[in-house]
Parts: sequence; structure tokens; C-alpha cells
Amino acid sequence: MPRRPKIKITCIDRLGKCPCHRGHRPGDSWDFDKDRGQICPMVMHVAFPYIDILRYGGEIPQPGQEKGSAIFCCPDVETINVFKIERIDHKEG
Repeated sequence: MPRRPKIKITCIDRLGKCPCHRGHRPGDSWDFDKDRGQICPMVMHVAFPYIDILRYGGEIPQPGQEKGSAIFCCPDVETINVFKIERIDHKEG
């Protein structure tokens, strides 16, 4: 049985004028399976549909984005952190 791919979530930018209330900053990165309790619940609410699609074999057709990834913003209008989700496939061997 194939293993589920890992999901990496990275904060890649901030567009709003205020820092994140949870302390997330561009450059922060998390492993979805190991670190999900550390990620803001509002971010996870937006991220989960993308994670589910990527983890179970789907693709998200975002023009100009790498296959196996998605970019989205947090819903906090004062902060507007930008996150990237990447599917990390296990190497067979």
C-alpha cells in the first residue's frame, strides 16, 4: 500500500500592515502531520481543502504554479500572510 505523501506548509510573504497574531512570519515552515497544532486555526481552515486534494492525488490548477503545490492567503485582513503548500512524494527504494 503506498504511503500518503507528506505535506509541507510554508509562509512565503506578508501583504498586510500588521504582524501575524500567531507570530507566523515569511520563512516559517511546517510539516502538516507533525506540526499542525502550531499553525493558526484560521490558516488551517483555508489550507485543508488544498491539502486534502494534493494528498489524495489531485492537482490544483493555478496558472503559473508548480504541479503538486498551491498558494493561498490567510483570512486575517490585517495580516494577509501568503502560504505555499507542497506535496512531498516519498521516494521508492
